Amino acid sequence: MNRKTIYWVTTVVFAVFMTFTAVPDILKVPDAVKFITQLGYPEYFIPFIGVAKVLGSIAIVVPKYPKLKEWAYAGLTFDLIGAVYSNLMVNGWHNDMLMMIPIFGFMIVSYLTKE
Repeated sequence: MNRKTIYWVTTVVFAVFMTFTAVPDILKVPDAVKFITQLGYPEYFIPFIGVAKVLGSIAIVVPKYPKLKEWAYAGLTFDLIGAVYSNLMVNGWHNDMLMMIPIFGFMIVSYLTKE
């Protein structure tokens, strides 16, 4: 597999994951509200972070605009690190958190193979 194919596969998978996690936030689905407020975040933060994740996902798949991609990857990275850290601090370790490993993996490979 060449570098371009690796980039597009990992980027699309990562962007789709981030978008799917953003939609419940934007719509303020009760489970999303419950989850995020239990972590100590205010309710008004929920749609904001959802929209930010969608915009970041769009930015990493749009060709060109290298500065925008850098900012988008940074924002998405902070979002994921913050989510893991918040979860650890409030709920402690649980095996469900292992699912974050492949997500971080897709993000890292996407970033390292970007054009």
